[in-house]
Amino acid sequence: MSDILATLVTQAEQQTARRRAARPGPETQAAAALAPPPRDFAAALREPGLAVIAEMKPRSPSKGPLTDDYRPAERARAYREGGAAALSVLTHEDGFGGSPEHLGVARAESELPILRKDFITDEYQLLEARALGADAVLLIVAALPATRLAELLARARELGMEALVETHDAGEVDTALAAGATVIGVNHRDLRDFTIDRTLSARLRPRIGSGRILVAESGIRDAHDARALARAGVDAVLVGELLMRADDPAATIKELKA
Repeated sequence: MSDILATLVTQAEQQTARRRAARPGPETQAAAALAPPPRDFAAALREPGLAVIAEMKPRSPSKGPLTDDYRPAERARAYREGGAAALSVLTHEDGFGGSPEHLGVARAESELPILRKDFITDEYQLLEARALGADAVLLIVAALPATRLAELLARARELGMEALVETHDAGEVDTALAAGATVIGVNHRDLRDFTIDRTLSARLRPRIGSGRILVAESGIRDAHDARALARAGVDAVLVGELLMRADDPAATIKELKA
């Protein structure tokens, strides 16, 4: 695990400890059982054409603030109007300025499946995600031992959610496949130095196999990049910074899908 990733994971664990103290596990589990039925995240990404997972985040550790006026409800509506297939909601507080409560805000404003994007290492985070209306969660191979990855993936599915399993290289793809992942993300950003390699998804597509959903993450600058990834066999793109900085995010999503 890189130093950057380790720091983000530690921050997420500290956030989780605070939230567990305020709302213990049994209470959160009961709330998860009463949550509205999950929406089908994987099915949304299998629709014809390139699917766009539109990300909501006020800032990032590498780029700093992305907007001066973060309004999750308005952002969710704009992404829905633009034709996004799903929403990705950052809930990590320290590095991204997010909050788990933004999941409920996004769900109230959109019928789209919602991904909880955070650094998940604990079952409590899964229960909390479902209780707040998430339909899927992010699991990062580099942040988890292989056995723990498989356990969290299985538990997410028991709760009715799917997981976007994020990888960075061929070895991590193999770990994701062994755990049973069907929605596999390829992060183009190297978390050791933040460099971007947009060819990574194309190179890993054969290893992932055509029967699984491939999501390209990070470094997507415009419709040209999106079209190149679609030609390479990518099923969906997860786009955050571009949309957060866009004057008209709905129009930008339409351009990415064209």
